[in-house]
Amino acid sequence: MQKLNRNTVPNLTPRPVKVLQFGTGNFLRGFVDWVIDILNEQTDFNGDIQLIQPHGKSPNRDLIGQEGLYHVLIRGFQHGRVVKENRLITCVQSTINPYLEYEEYLNLADNPELEFVISNTTEAGIYVDDKDTDYQNCPRSFPGKLTALLYRRYTNFFGATDKGLTIIPCELIEDNGGKLKAAVLQYSRQWNLSEDFDSWVESSLTFCNTLVDRIVPGFPDENSREIQKELGFEDKLMVVAEPFHFWAIEAPASLKDSFPVGKVKGLDVKFVDDLSPYRERKVRILNGAHTTIVLLAYLRGLRTVRETVEDGYMGKFLENAIQQEIIPTLDLSEDELKEFANSVVERFKNPFIKHQLSAIALNSTSKFKVRVLPSLLEYIKRKEELPIHLVKSLAALMVFYKAKYNGQDLPVKDTLEVMEFFGDAWKNTSINEMVRVVLANKMLWEDDLNKITGLGERLTEEINLLLEQEAN
Repeated sequence: MQKLNRNTVPNLTPRPVKVLQFGTGNFLRGFVDWVIDILNEQTDFNGDIQLIQPHGKSPNRDLIGQEGLYHVLIRGFQHGRVVKENRLITCVQSTINPYLEYEEYLNLADNPELEFVISNTTEAGIYVDDKDTDYQNCPRSFPGKLTALLYRRYTNFFGATDKGLTIIPCELIEDNGGKLKAAVLQYSRQWNLSEDFDSWVESSLTFCNTLVDRIVPGFPDENSREIQKELGFEDKLMVVAEPFHFWAIEAPASLKDSFPVGKVKGLDVKFVDDLSPYRERKVRILNGAHTTIVLLAYLRGLRTVRETVEDGYMGKFLENAIQQEIIPTLDLSEDELKEFANSVVERFKNPFIKHQLSAIALNSTSKFKVRVLPSLLEYIKRKEELPIHLVKSLAALMVFYKAKYNGQDLPVKDTLEVMEFFGDAWKNTSINEMVRVVLANKMLWEDDLNKITGLGERLTEEINLLLEQEAN
């Protein structure tokens, strides 16, 4: 089996670096780099990626050894069929660690063909570190590193307006582009950079808010040798990704020409004026469906998402909850919502990804509040009746937080405050009183849910049914 590098893969096309990418992890390599590789193949994008390690002071020896080459393995269901595809990614040129090669890192700013900066440095990656006091030394935070590079570009090109960049952060936080821009400007003040630099940032750089969605489990540990034999290469960097992908970017119309994803059939990348409907769709349907089914399924003896959707009762429960109670509360087109909902169910059935319910159950109260409660409340507002599946899900949450069921300890993990609250609530002598106490807790729900007509009574009925099933 051959080593994977640019000597063992002949006839690779040389391309200029157009993209700096902060982050070398599975998600960016299994999604964003995959997209750019397809752009190079099917459009005139003609641009490669320079990877930058935002964290850690050790070089990424595998990326260096394989000279940026690796495979993305698409595995899962899509449109009712099993998908199994392998793609060699050739658009990554090399990787730089700014802690070890700071001047070489700053030199990247001098590239006149550079157009984009893309990042995914985890949800906690966009912050300002007070200890970053001097850009002459490598800053600790990602925004600090980016500011130093931008300042170098500004000075090298004498503030030329046509040398601005498009910044596309993929961190999973709301207003990620806005927050990153604010951090850059804060670093400018912290380092006493010029007001002209701030003006250049404001006028010549575009910071895009984004929403990304793709499950990228990473390296296939269980059958890696078998896959490598199939590929014909020893690939230490291959990543498994599901077929589904979605990338929404708030951006000016000009980006459609410089980043021509619209020319590629099958790429679900959208330029939008407002991310809010797509974020709401993801949170309420994808994340909301997860949270709606996970605790009830666990109480019924199921342990993975795939088992849950293939179970006769829970599969129908999921379908009804999404189609009858969640979709009617959203304002995107019904066809678009149903298409997304169908893709969610397919993703849940993916035989190549094992999602443990116990992992998804982490911090279920806060998840229910953000992901499910808005649908429950909006359904009541629009229909003037209770959504029975979402109410049953809330009942399952209350039973799950009892921490014991069928004589077994349940994998309840939440903040100490929440755990202690439910422990005390279950000491009440009646289910009705326990329900009243839980619904009244504004720490959990930001409101007293006892005000909702009939909710307490219906929850009491559902909880009693679950406890009767436990007794049997």
